[in-house]
Parts: sequence; structure tokens; C-alpha cells
Amino acid sequence: MRTFFLHVRLWACVILLFAVIYGLLVLVAYALGIGAPVFYAVLAAVIVGAQFLMGPKIVEWTMRVRYVSELEYPELHWLVKDLARRAGIPKPKVGISEVPIPNAFAFGTSKRKARVCVTRRLLEMLNKDELEAVLAHEISHIKHRDMLVITALSVIPMICYFVYYSLFLSAFFGGGRSRDEGSLPTLAIAFIAFLVYLISNLIVLYASRVREYYADAGSVELTKRPYSLASALYKIIHGNAKASDETLKAVQGLRAFFASDPATARRDLTDLREADINRDGRISAYELETFAQKAKVPLTERLMELFSTHPHPVSRVKRLAFYL
Repeated sequence: MRTFFLHVRLWACVILLFAVIYGLLVLVAYALGIGAPVFYAVLAAVIVGAQFLMGPKIVEWTMRVRYVSELEYPELHWLVKDLARRAGIPKPKVGISEVPIPNAFAFGTSKRKARVCVTRRLLEMLNKDELEAVLAHEISHIKHRDMLVITALSVIPMICYFVYYSLFLSAFFGGGRSRDEGSLPTLAIAFIAFLVYLISNLIVLYASRVREYYADAGSVELTKRPYSLASALYKIIHGNAKASDETLKAVQGLRAFFASDPATARRDLTDLREADINRDGRISAYELETFAQKAKVPLTERLMELFSTHPHPVSRVKRLAFYL
């Protein structure tokens, strides 16, 4: 039932955002003529198409991915193959990322063209159960197709900003009537477009956080061990907290792909360290249950979460305890 409501929330974001962009284009059409929405619709299609075609190559290049064979990493391949079988999807390509932080990510344009990658540092830090839980999280992203959803949704704020920018320039630098009599209505619509841009960005971030909860639930469904994922997240955050500023800057644009956001790791580690009661560097089933009963996310951090691609780790760990 919890998974069902996460699915509903994700698709509610999709419906809301496309309703928002439709309303904005209707408003632009009313002010500037029927040709405008056709132009923006074509622009949106072009941007989405470019993202789908070029996105995987950009990720591979930025994350320094090298695809590996079963002879090189037999256990990693076996885990991915077994999880894909349980999830009912084709086995994704398996890659190793040379980015010097512990993390994992999945990407691709379809289930059949999906890739699952882990960093070498992640393989060094996690035990088999934790690695399986993280891979199950990434397999769940592929199963749910939420990578495609986020790709499509991320275009909408871009379109809104382009509408705002083009109308703003038209109001100030357009000729004749556009500059004089028509400037105020055009500026008003430009202002509305900018507000929609800000709001749609927040909705996309919310959808990104929901998809992480959704993938966490999928991981538990595949492995039946919520504490293994909680322990893996703790280790990933601990490792990311040690990353240099240069490393974090290099992966800034791809934070949403990761199992955990490396940009907030130093702050997250402080909040999550209390879950490791015996300080052995992992989270057991008992520690997960105990931490979930007493842990709370401060109001200030809940507000900061509005601008984050990932849920607060304490909230994620508390939710994982529901599946014990």
C-alpha cells in the first residue's frame, strides 16, 4: 500500500507539471497569438529528444564509466542479473565509475537500454548484503521507469524559463507597439512565467525525492532487508563526507542520479551517525528500529529539503524501518 501511494504521488507530479505548462502556453497564446504555443511545444519536444539521445553519453563521460565483463566482476554481474530477474526486467549493462566517491546510479532511455553503475570505492566499502540492497535500489529505478519521468519533467522548468526570458526581451527590446502599448501585458506574462519556473522547479525536486522513496521501497521488496539498505546509505554518506570539494563540484550536475546526494553528505552524516549505536560503522535491524523510534528531522532541515534532489537521510531511514 505504501508503494502504491508513492506511485500515485509521482504521477500526480507529472499531471500537475504538464497542466502547469499547458496553462502557461495557453496564456502565452492569448497574449501573443496562436503561433506561440506551437513553437514552445516543438521546442519542448526537441529538448526532450536531445536529452534522451545525448543523456546517456553525457553521464558516461562525466562519471567516467567503463563497462565491465562477467569475467572481470563475476559477483557484481551475478547480483545485477539475479535482481533484474526478480524485478522482471532485462539485465542492464554493468559499469564501473571511476569517480572517487562511494555511490551508485542507473540511467538509460528504456528498460532494455538501461545501465547500472557503481563506483570502485562503493565496492570496497560495502558487504555483499549492502551492495545487493543498493543495486536493488537502482534496479527499482529502472523497473519503475522513473528515470524517464524525471527526464521529461526537468524540461518543463527549462521551457518556463525560456518563455520568461523571451517575453522579457520582447517587452524591452521589441519594436513599435510591442515596446510601448504591449510592454506591460508582456511583462506581466513574463513575470508569471518566472513564477511558474520557480514553482515547477520545486515540483521536479519533490518528484525526485518521491522517486528515491519509491526505489527504496523497491529495494526492500527485492531483498527483504531494509536494514541492509539503511546500513549502505550510512556508509555511502560517510564516504561522501570525506570527498574533496573538487570531486563534489565535478559531479554537481548529476546529483539526482546517485543513490545518495554527495553534496549534503557532511551535514547528513551528523544527523545519521546516531543510528550507529555501537559505532561499528553499520546499521543493524535493531539499530534501525531503535533509531526510527526516536529520530526527528528538525523543521529547518525539512524546509531545506524542499530544495534537495534527495529526501533527508533520517527520513529515508525512518521510512525503511516501516518495512521491518
